[in-house]
Amino acid sequence: MKERIDELLRRIHDLQEEIEDEYRRGFQEFEVRRAALAEEFQRHQRRYRTGLFRFLRRSRLPVVLSSPVIYAGWIPFLMLDLFVTTYQAICFPVYRIPKVRRSDYVVFDREDLPYLNLVERFNCFYCSYANGIAAYTREVAARTEQYWCPIKHGRRLKAAHDRYPRFFDYGDAESFRQGLERLRRQYGEGDGA
Repeated sequence: MKERIDELLRRIHDLQEEIEDEYRRGFQEFEVRRAALAEEFQRHQRRYRTGLFRFLRRSRLPVVLSSPVIYAGWIPFLMLDLFVTTYQAICFPVYRIPKVRRSDYVVFDREDLPYLNLVERFNCFYCSYANGIAAYTREVAARTEQYWCPIKHGRRLKAAHDRYPRFFDYGDAESFRQGLERLRRQYGEGDGA
């Protein structure tokens, strides 16, 4: 009986090895097909790239002349980024506010798009940074507001942040006093709370 069991175990082991080999072979074939498709996709997208000189030649002069003003925004955005990151690092632990993950807001993923030329890639990088820092700053400010003054305004806001609907109604002193500590602990899922 032991010999029979040993034989069955050997066959099971051999079948497992065969399955693993088949899986490896299938995975390798898939990788080859995926690489070929990715290459074709890249070639297809490169056909839509406007060459740098053609791009510059087609640009309107006022657009080209105004670009230094736009790019000068790097300075305030870098300063804002540095300030908000430092502010959050120092203050949020003191107030027990979950920190905002900067990487959730500042995302650089467009530089690999093959249909963008050098100027377009730089512009995408700049816009990703500027809008990311603005969104990151807004979330840090929203969490700060939720801690210190979670009261809705008396007038309608055009674009309130996501935390605003949970704030206390304007003029509702009783709810504010009774619920402030509770709201200071409710930062929600994914906030590190």
